[in-house]
Amino acid sequence: MSKLRVAGIGFTAVAALALTACSGSDNASSGNTSAPAPAPSSSMSAPMSSAASGDGVTTNADVFGPACSQLPQGSEPGSLDSMGPQPVASAASTNPLLTKLVAAVKATNLVDTLNSQQAITVFAPADPAFAALGDAKFTELAGKPDQLAPILQYHVVGKRYDAKGIESAKTLESLNTAGGPLKIEGSGENMTVNGAKVLCGNIPTKNATVFVIDKVLTPGTNKN
Repeated sequence: MSKLRVAGIGFTAVAALALTACSGSDNASSGNTSAPAPAPSSSMSAPMSSAASGDGVTTNADVFGPACSQLPQGSEPGSLDSMGPQPVASAASTNPLLTKLVAAVKATNLVDTLNSQQAITVFAPADPAFAALGDAKFTELAGKPDQLAPILQYHVVGKRYDAKGIESAKTLESLNTAGGPLKIEGSGENMTVNGAKVLCGNIPTKNATVFVIDKVLTPGTNKN
């Protein structure tokens, strides 16, 4: 985790989440597929955890949330079958819900770093969460990845959890330890992270479990 922590901890308001031109890190190929699994349904109201070992690893059957139905089906790029075998940043690069987050990760040169982690949890703001900040702010702060990186770090936990593990933990420590704890409330489709609603949870990737959320998490929100 040391490489993720080297980014400066100083940060501004959420408006610092600027999208900049892609760095040298390229998206990994999304051609890999795994054995077919049932497509997620928007009617799924709670996770059906198969992570009996408690390691936070999930399967396609564990995915839940109203936005899961927006993912491509079968083995198409961005589908569960396609994302599952890929490391998290590469998997996210094909997810149609996360295009702005992926651009932000590229801007801070964190693609390879995230892909190299062995077991993490990622709270991934969906595109509308970033859109709420406004394009003008993205452009204005496009050259400030040192302020963007700590905010992105606040969305990553250095341990892999499934939904039941998160619910049991109640609070989690992100890689941006100066940002304060992440507070978990509710369960299933009513689960929130610092007030951000889970739109599609328990998404499996090779090295991370991903929870798509409806807001950008602000470091310092829960600091005493």
